[in-house]
Amino acid sequence: MRVTDYNAPHWAHAVLVTIDTQRDFTVPGGPFVVPGTHEIVPAMARLARAFRARSLPIVHVVRLYLPDGSNADLCRRAAIEGGLAMGVPGTAGAELMDELLPPLAPKLEAARLLAGKLQRIGLREWIMYKPRWSAFYRTGLEEHLRGLGVDTVVVCGCNFPNCPRTTIYEASERDFRVVLAIDAISGLDERGMEELGNIGVSLLEVDECLR
Repeated sequence: MRVTDYNAPHWAHAVLVTIDTQRDFTVPGGPFVVPGTHEIVPAMARLARAFRARSLPIVHVVRLYLPDGSNADLCRRAAIEGGLAMGVPGTAGAELMDELLPPLAPKLEAARLLAGKLQRIGLREWIMYKPRWSAFYRTGLEEHLRGLGVDTVVVCGCNFPNCPRTTIYEASERDFRVVLAIDAISGLDERGMEELGNIGVSLLEVDECLR
């Protein structure tokens, strides 16, 4: 689908949304690491620094799983009840990668995030918790972005087939202009790119975004 006046990015009104860039899913050697995610951390960090330098908003989206599995997706609940410790609040593995954060950023405030509130970590930078695949499902993300005057969502992060893909579709359903940073996302394939192109998503490399 071609770019038109309706879906072209408005960079002056853009937000960067990073998805699940937590140590449990990113640091090599861990039991839950998503292949390809560690390798794209430098590209994600470049995007974050650029948005920060231009005073454009950034929202880091995280998953947190309570040890009893009560807030987990149905497909993961039994495993967590059985002792799978992934993204556990208060653990090092649940924290975001340092490379993506502003200097002196605080640790996750798990209680605040699990209550559905955003945690501010910079002048125009926040962390938020999502209870399911999409960053828009049962969260205040849309209201937050509308309040910032955002109409363009730039997505990067961990494991395209799951949370980024669902977030992108739900952003599109809300008439946000959507950009996927294709070299700052893990798990992306040709079929995914074709599907996103068909719904008007701009597929750009980080260098193209920065220009």
